[in-house]
Amino acid sequence: MSDPPQASADPDPAVDENRLELLITEAQTALPVELPALADQCASALGLGTALIYLVDLQQRLLVPLDEALEPLPVDRSSAGWAYRTVSPRVVETDDGLIVWMPLVDGAERLGVLAVRTASLDGVRIRRSRMLACLFAMLISSKRAYSDWLASRTRTAVMGLPAEMLRAFLPPRTIGSSRCVSTAVLEPAYDIAGDAFDHSVVKNELHTMILDGMGHDLTAGLTTSVAMAAARNARRGGGDLADVVGRVDQALARWLPDHFCTGVLCRLDAETGVLRWVNCGHPPPLLIRAERVLTGALGSLPQPPIGLVGPLAPAARQVHETKLEPGDCVLLYTDGVVEARDADGAEFGLDRFTDFIIRSNAVGRRPAEALRLLIHAILDHQRNQLRDDATILLFEWRPQYQ
Repeated sequence: MSDPPQASADPDPAVDENRLELLITEAQTALPVELPALADQCASALGLGTALIYLVDLQQRLLVPLDEALEPLPVDRSSAGWAYRTVSPRVVETDDGLIVWMPLVDGAERLGVLAVRTASLDGVRIRRSRMLACLFAMLISSKRAYSDWLASRTRTAVMGLPAEMLRAFLPPRTIGSSRCVSTAVLEPAYDIAGDAFDHSVVKNELHTMILDGMGHDLTAGLTTSVAMAAARNARRGGGDLADVVGRVDQALARWLPDHFCTGVLCRLDAETGVLRWVNCGHPPPLLIRAERVLTGALGSLPQPPIGLVGPLAPAARQVHETKLEPGDCVLLYTDGVVEARDADGAEFGLDRFTDFIIRSNAVGRRPAEALRLLIHAILDHQRNQLRDDATILLFEWRPQYQ
């Protein structure tokens, strides 16, 4: 695998403020393909050497350089990957200087890493490297929403049309604040159809949702896409949880009357820890507290799936409520997670699923990293050939970090 470009030998840490101001101004209108050159120029203006951007691929296995002449680096077996996994800087000594691997993070979302080459290193250069990483994380986030080039750089396979449509509706993998974090993964990355997740922060409330559409085709993806759009429409109009579920029911009944989906919708008050949820024919959420699953804590009487019409439609949705304790984790998942089977027909299973999360929490892994490793374990269990979509969403209440 190729190394990033070599650093300048100039140890002078002086900042060219005029040049840096001009570069930052130019960055607002720069094309995404111009970001690699812009990163080098900004690094030089900060008195550093050179810089190179790596973005994580769709399945979070590779760190892909935006310089198309270079090869990807493995997330699990590289210094760059260590910086990505731990969201911490990593300094590596080379024959011609030092490489500082800085995580690229937008809020709580891990985007990749920035490689900064420099002849020497001190507190000033570390701080400037961090500033550079923050700047380019924001630039990448602002430009990837409209850049097919950035999207294609992070793909390692051809994406099916249902997956392409559904992924256009998905939010970032991870969102959060100082009080709570929500993170999700779904597979098969390039062939999903009926599964989806959504999460959003509205003032002090975290909204989460997981959906499993009927079937595994373009219509299944359309069903969950309409459900997500209806839920967002209701949230943005100020609706409470019952209003949101009702709006989704109405949208599917009107526009796709022959299709439905199961799902769980949650609303967490990040100040008080009060959790409200509605389960529409879906596997119940799981509550993990003090490194154990509280069996049945978030169970509820069965309710019909979303989108049923006529006599099968529910008269009203029942909203359940409980109060979380600091550090509690809530897991939402689709049945493809626990029903994944190995070559001998053995299911991955609920116990193995929850035990993986508990052990990850015990060793201090961040929620996003725990799910990255978990979804890879599920894929490995089924030899990368999932029979059904597998989606996991985890959110954690952590007011102790206020």
